[in-house]
Amino acid sequence: MLEKVKFNKKPMKKAEYKEQWDELLAKLVVLQQQAHNEGVGLVVLFEGWNGAGKGSRISDLMYHLDARSTGVYVGLDLDPDTEREFVGRECGVTGFYPIMQPFWKALGERNSITFYDRGWYTAVIQHMLYNAPAKLLLPKKEERHYLDSVHDFEQQLVADGYVVVKFFVHMTKKAQVERLQRLHDDPVTRWRVTEKKLESHHGYETAYELYDRLLERSDYDFAPWVLLNGEDKRRTNLTIASTLVDALERALARKEADDVLKASLAARERADALLAEERAVEEAAAAEAAGAVPAPATQPGRGMLAGVALARAEAQAAAAHDLAPKKSRFDIVKHYPQVDTIDHSLALTLEEYKTERKRLQDRLFRLENIMFQRRVPLILMYEGWDAAGKGGNIKRVAQALDARAYTIFPSPAPTKPELAHPFLWRYWTRLPKAGHVGMYDRSWYGRVLVERVEGFATPAEWSRAYDEINEFEHDLVDWGAILLKFWVDVSPEEQLRRFQDREDDPAKQWKITEDDWRNREKYPQYKAAIDDMFRLTSTTFAPWVVLESDDKRHARIKALRIIVEALEKRLGECPAS
Repeated sequence: MLEKVKFNKKPMKKAEYKEQWDELLAKLVVLQQQAHNEGVGLVVLFEGWNGAGKGSRISDLMYHLDARSTGVYVGLDLDPDTEREFVGRECGVTGFYPIMQPFWKALGERNSITFYDRGWYTAVIQHMLYNAPAKLLLPKKEERHYLDSVHDFEQQLVADGYVVVKFFVHMTKKAQVERLQRLHDDPVTRWRVTEKKLESHHGYETAYELYDRLLERSDYDFAPWVLLNGEDKRRTNLTIASTLVDALERALARKEADDVLKASLAARERADALLAEERAVEEAAAAEAAGAVPAPATQPGRGMLAGVALARAEAQAAAAHDLAPKKSRFDIVKHYPQVDTIDHSLALTLEEYKTERKRLQDRLFRLENIMFQRRVPLILMYEGWDAAGKGGNIKRVAQALDARAYTIFPSPAPTKPELAHPFLWRYWTRLPKAGHVGMYDRSWYGRVLVERVEGFATPAEWSRAYDEINEFEHDLVDWGAILLKFWVDVSPEEQLRRFQDREDDPAKQWKITEDDWRNREKYPQYKAAIDDMFRLTSTTFAPWVVLESDDKRHARIKALRIIVEALEKRLGECPAS
């Protein structure tokens, strides 16, 4: 692919260059403001050889753009000594954070421009060179590869309204040697060229082959590469500016067309849903007129629906289910959970609970200390019905841990900056460091639960989120994290009893709101969303675990036992230190 770059063109005259450059910049400045107003994000990645002028090309643009909605991220070199000394490697952990986390954290809002001066491809090349011989750069078909994470990152950005533009600044070996030497000879710029970087040209041929293969494999139709001649500054600047102008013009035109299409689809979906509701209501009304009585399971107390109202809610649930994907592209466990098959009778005596809790918490305390020393990250994610006991369960886990070793991440309504990013951004930026524990009291599954049911996300957004979540979780597991996903379940009858207890107890009244009662009215919609979640995200690498919590003692002991067993298994696989 790199052979397409031609180095034999005649230099462009300054007057010719300046005329075109000024015209393109004038367009780009206006387009930046339009994109800002329309919520179109632009991600611009510069990759290429050391000394190719990537930073200078960004600086030439930054001088003219609105700095208030423009950011620059500079990629860091991987330090082989740090890599060798990282003890987590012995336990399958690739670093203190996942390889893609810095790039997610640096991502600007959807109405801004983010420049990356070396990014995820440099990181991929460095990790592959350090961790595997060059001949292993292309993975086996059945294996997930660094490039899969790259593909998923770029595809998620595009689906979320960003434009991804990727530049590779190419140069010949001779030109690289001359430029690096010139930088090194100047006392003012010598700091930019270490002795190691100065000698990097010795590996030019090997790096050329790796770059060429990497570029070919990542030349996606939704984020293609643009190759630049780093030896021709003027033509390179013009190509960069014209590419950005073209990308923004197409993105703004596409957004306008997409908005019209989305409105049309939403109207059609509402019409179909209303038609289905009307049919269900008519059938329910006919059944009521005939004297039919709803089954007891459909009316377990205050806040639940029955009759015509229940029929309407069930029709809405069925309509949403029909919009969910039929399957995931990831492997799903054969026996994934289903709400109707959860056992609500499981319980422990107080004596059993106290004995097991002490034993498991003591064991967890010891394992957490070993886990910290071996730099294994532990991620515990809790979802569940209101009043199911998520908070109490988390407390019993935290009680066994060193307070410095864990963080509890709640998931309240997203903030304005969070809404201006892809929904997973708020979780990519809230990960525990390797060796630490992250506990999530509700999580990224809000996109396919509350946002689906309450209409905070469009069907297109929440339906693609299942595999976006699977991609995220696969990256966490590939990083080396132990990921445990708990669904804390409680029957509608037990939930009603706990709601009433909260209303009656002044010390607990803050825990109950009108929204909690209203959510009970949407039981059919939430049940359908939960079953779709189980069906599409109970992957072989991150399956769901149900904590049957009608008896909270049983749920707490089950969670502690599963956490302890997972730690024992992973730490047992590490070489003895």
